[in-house]
Amino acid sequence: MTSHGTITDEALDYGALREELWSAAIGCDDARAVALARATVGEGEPAQRAAAAERVLLELIAPVQERVGLHWAANTITVAQEHAATAINERCISAVADLMAGAPADPARGRVTVACVDGEWHALPARLVAEVLRLRGWTVDYLGAQVPSEHLVAHLHHRVSDAVLLSSSIPTHLPTAHAAISACQAAGVPVMAGGAAFGPQGRYARRMRAAWAADARGAHALLEQGLRRPSVAEAVLPDVDLPHLKDQEYTLVRQTKRQLVKQTLVDVENAFPPMRAYSAYQLERTIEDIDHIVGYLATALYVDDAGLFTRFLVWTADILAARGVPPRCLLPVLDALLARLGDFPRATAVLAEARKLLTVPGPGKPA
Repeated sequence: MTSHGTITDEALDYGALREELWSAAIGCDDARAVALARATVGEGEPAQRAAAAERVLLELIAPVQERVGLHWAANTITVAQEHAATAINERCISAVADLMAGAPADPARGRVTVACVDGEWHALPARLVAEVLRLRGWTVDYLGAQVPSEHLVAHLHHRVSDAVLLSSSIPTHLPTAHAAISACQAAGVPVMAGGAAFGPQGRYARRMRAAWAADARGAHALLEQGLRRPSVAEAVLPDVDLPHLKDQEYTLVRQTKRQLVKQTLVDVENAFPPMRAYSAYQLERTIEDIDHIVGYLATALYVDDAGLFTRFLVWTADILAARGVPPRCLLPVLDALLARLGDFPRATAVLAEARKLLTVPGPGKPA
C-alpha cells in the first residue's frame, strides 16, 4: 500500500487480495475487510476508478462470497461464520458504492429496476448487478430482497423502467418468479432474469419468456443491445407458457404439500423405527428436509424438468455426507412419496430417477 492506504496498480494481485478478504470475512474483521475493498479501488480518473470498483465487486467480493457458500456446504465453516462473512461482504459492497456515489448517470443509458423475487432473501447477487450497472452509467432502482410482485408492478407504474432485472437463487421460487415476470410484461416492461434458480444457462427463464444473463457484465451487454418492450397483446398467464400444467400434478402437490409432508413423516417413521427416538431438534430438521424435498418436487413438476429435482437431491446428499449423515437416509422419503403419488406419472418418474441416482453410485454421485 501507499502511505495513504491505497493499493498501487502494480501491487494488484487479486489472488492474494481474495485470500486477505477471505481471512477478514471468516475472522469477523469487518474493519479490515472494508478497508481492503476501499483501498483496492484506489485513486485515479473517474473512468479508472469505475473500472477498479467493478473489479473489486466482481473479482474480489463475488468470488469470496462464492467461497463462503462452498465452505458452508462442505461443513468446514459454521452457519454463524457463513452469516457473518456474508454480512461483511455486503458491507464491502456498500463501501465501494459509497466511494463511487455521486458519479452522474450516462444520459445514453436508461433506467432499470433490480429486485429479488418475493421470498428470495439472497440479495447479494442482485446488489452486485445493481452496483455494476450504476458504475456503467445506468440509473438503477434497487428494491432489494423479497419484493412482492404487486409492489414491483406498482413501482413500475410509478417510475418508468426500460427493464426489470429479477434475481433468484432458490429454485422453489420459480413459480413466484414466473408470476412476477408475467406481471411485469403485462405492464409493458421487459424482464431479464438472473441467478441459480433459473437453471443451467437460464433454461427456466427462457421458458418463462424472460431474457437471461449469467452475470452483471452479461446483463449490461443485453441492456446495451436493447430489450424489446412486450405489447399488452403478448401478455399471457403463466400457465400458457407451460402447457404441461394442465395435468394438475403441480397444482395438487402444491396444494396438499403440508398434508403430504405429514404423511411422509409417518411413513418414514414406520419404515425406520429408530426415528421415534429422535430429539426435538432432529425431528424438526427431518420435517424441514422432507418439506424441502416436496417443495423441489413440486417445482420440478412446474417446469417439467426432472433434472431440477435430481440436482437438488444429489446436492442434499453431499450436504448430508459432509455432516456425517449417510445419503441413503433419503431413500425412505423417496419411497414414501412414490407410494403416496402413485397416480401421478410425472411425479413418480421424477422420484424414480432421483432414487436411481442415490442407489447407483457413479462419478460425482453419492453412494
